[in-house]
Amino acid sequence: MPEEAGTQKYDPSVGVIVGLLRYGSGMPHYRLAKLQESLGVPMPASTQWEVMKPLFGHAQRVLEELISQAANASVVHHDDTPMRILDLRRPGSATAAQIDPKRKGTFTTNILAYVQDRPVALYFTGWQHAGENLAQVLQHRAPGLEPPIQMCDALSRNMSPEFESILAHCLSHGRREFVSLTQSFPEECQHVLHSLGEVYRVDAEAKKLGMTPDQRLAHHQIHSQPVMDELQAWMQEQIDNKHVEPNSGLGQAIAYMLKHWKPLTLFLRKAGAPLDNNVCEQALKMAIMHRKNSLSYKTLNGARTGDLFMSLIHTCRLNGVNPFDYLLAIATHPEAVKLIPKAWLPWNYPKTPAAFADTS
Repeated sequence: MPEEAGTQKYDPSVGVIVGLLRYGSGMPHYRLAKLQESLGVPMPASTQWEVMKPLFGHAQRVLEELISQAANASVVHHDDTPMRILDLRRPGSATAAQIDPKRKGTFTTNILAYVQDRPVALYFTGWQHAGENLAQVLQHRAPGLEPPIQMCDALSRNMSPEFESILAHCLSHGRREFVSLTQSFPEECQHVLHSLGEVYRVDAEAKKLGMTPDQRLAHHQIHSQPVMDELQAWMQEQIDNKHVEPNSGLGQAIAYMLKHWKPLTLFLRKAGAPLDNNVCEQALKMAIMHRKNSLSYKTLNGARTGDLFMSLIHTCRLNGVNPFDYLLAIATHPEAVKLIPKAWLPWNYPKTPAAFADTS
């Protein structure tokens, strides 16, 4: 055999590409197995798992470092989506026996935090809700730091008594209720949508001008505060003067906005507070794609493997890093990764042989 062929049956890049296809592109193992068979290089699902397993072990330390970094962020987004884990749905399985009988479902949570303006995406799959998963992450938060801004929707499961935060609710979530009612209440919904559109225009202007968080806050207070004050007064008038039926779709949409007005408008009082949770909802599309293509995870261990790969792949994408190159670097330098995991975060990992030597 030529020297460049190596002595291993599978090159480390095989595990990397299998992980990317499986968790980054939503290709189930059985589909990849059929593709490999048609190419004349059979690779059954069990073999795919075995070639991915070493990379999963090597990358654990990096994931732990990402969790520690995310715990100290000033802004944290989170949300979850339903996910199936077959072992947790089988009454006779040992794993299912560990579940609180009050639990009715399993979920994948995305926690998206900004570490010095660098986004970190973390995924957690199991029977815990988003608030519980966020509480576990924030256990790693350094003492003495100000509570983070917590961006989420108004579901009770997004909250937990185990951590303190500055609550912000998703303005886009409230806006969607009026979008769906435009045909039934065109005039009223257009008024709300026009007002919120002006707020988003002001926010886009702040980003375009490269404003600091404090400058952005002042910009919103000058231009968005009057718009939101007028909108709040208009909504309250609709309810108080009975211009709208409280139990109608429009009445319920207005009631939601008024009930959660304070967290919905945190961006008018707190520097750095986001308008919405869209970036987190977009990140959850990775898990949703997996659910649509693969239907479920088989075991809790398989779910944790998916969480690790999705966390690293999506964090790479958010930071403009090639996930294949990054995962291959981890796969081929496991000892260096284990020694200094902080040096192997997606935005600062070594990219040249000389730099690799410096971390070993």
